[in-house]
This record gives sequence, C-alpha cells and structure tokens, in this order.
Amino acid sequence: MKRLLPLLLILPLAGFRPAPLPPPMPQDGPVRVALVDRDRGTELRSYPADGQRWVAGERGHRYAVRLYNDSPRRVLVVLSVDGVNAISGEDADPSQTGYVLNPGQRADITGWRKTQDEVAQFVFSSPSGSYASRTGRPDNVGVVGVAVFEEARRLYPRPQPILRDRAGPAPAAAEASAAADASASRIEGYSAKSQAPALGTGHGARESSSVRDTDFERATRSPAQVLQLRYDSARNLRARGILLDSPSRLDRQPQAFPNRYVPDPPAR
Repeated sequence: MKRLLPLLLILPLAGFRPAPLPPPMPQDGPVRVALVDRDRGTELRSYPADGQRWVAGERGHRYAVRLYNDSPRRVLVVLSVDGVNAISGEDADPSQTGYVLNPGQRADITGWRKTQDEVAQFVFSSPSGSYASRTGRPDNVGVVGVAVFEEARRLYPRPQPILRDRAGPAPAAAEASAAADASASRIEGYSAKSQAPALGTGHGARESSSVRDTDFERATRSPAQVLQLRYDSARNLRARGILLDSPSRLDRQPQAFPNRYVPDPPAR
C-alpha cells in the first residue's frame, strides 16, 4: 500500500515583488536558500568555511527561511530546522512532508507550522531554549537544511486538485536514509572540531501564515538537491576564523522600488 503524505502548497503572495538576490551559494539544483533577519529586514550573508556555508544570527531576532525556486517547474522542498521537520515536528527525513513551490516562486517560511493558517515564529534563541532541545533532540541544533524533489512529468493534461491529502510514493527508505546520513556526516565531521553553538531556533509567538494542500508526484525516489546552512553567533563565527562584513560595510545597490510608502514630510 502506498504511503500517503500531506503536502503543503505555499500560496502566492499578494503584491509579490522579487527581492535583490543574495550572494550566490554553491548549488547543483533548482532551489536557493537564504536566512532573513526579520527584525532588521535583511537577508543574512552566508560565508564559506571548511566546505559549508555559515550565517551569523542574533539572539532574540525573528528569522525566516527564504526559498527561491529558480526552475520552470514545481518543486517539493522538505525543510529541516535543527534536525526537525518544520511542518510535522518529526526528526527530519527527506521522505517526509514539505512545501511545494510554483515555478519561479520566492517564499519565506517564517516558523514552525501549527495549522494551515498559523505558524510559531522562528526565533534565534540559546541552544537550550531551542525547540529541538526542549523536545529532547539537541544534537543537530544550528543547521537549516532542505531536500528538494522535482515533479514527475505528466504525459497527458491533468487538473491540479486543491485541498487534498495525497502525494506520490515516498522515497525508498534506504535511499532517503543515505541522503540524510550523508548530510549528517558533513555536520558531524565539522562539529567534532568546533566549539559548542551559541544559537538555536526557538518556538516563538504565533502568527498568520496560510497554505493549502496539493498533490505532488516526486520524479525520483531520492532528492534532486540537498542544501544546508549552518548558523551561529557572530562571535563564534569569528572564533572559527570567518571574517564577517559589518552591515554598514555591505555593498548596497540603489533600488528603484525599495518597497516603501510615501512618508509624511518633516514638521517645519
């Protein structure tokens, strides 16, 4: 019997506008990932170190995982935060439920999914205050990862059903486990020689975030792409030998549409 998994489709944002692209990340697939400091309103720059990408977060700040689907086809993104599936709360595995992105779509995932209309905000916290640690799973605190699946091509027209609870066959357990183990080995290999992380992801305040169910048939049994971002405090990143740019020194290009309304003029 086929295992049925709920898949969530991110609804297109009203008044959607493309954002300036973040610094490029090494990748081999259709999706790019960035972390966004929501309190500062900026994408966080990632820095290379020992074969991984690192991001400096700030404790107490809300953040979002920004996903870019650069492909002309829908993709399924299984999102792991601190080793926990951000939708189901399970120990993350590529075979699990995820978000479906439309062609060319950018979407911000702002928290742990509680219902189809609500999330608990992602907040940079202490490691002990992270959701993973508070639920007895502290081993993978400090990493955000995605497993990306492309959609199977259909040879005949077929309508896209909405509000369904069906999905294509789950990836074979052995292949999905191998992909997860490969990702875990990269983390463990680095963690063995680094100090304890200073940040984790907490379970923050509730906020509105609406999605709907959709059907999605995976083109392959194993992910087409696996990406991960490590995050820690700026102090810890500097201790690892990573040279950080201060926000005031980052290049900023003029924008014709900076996404602001007209303010009142200063009082005379």
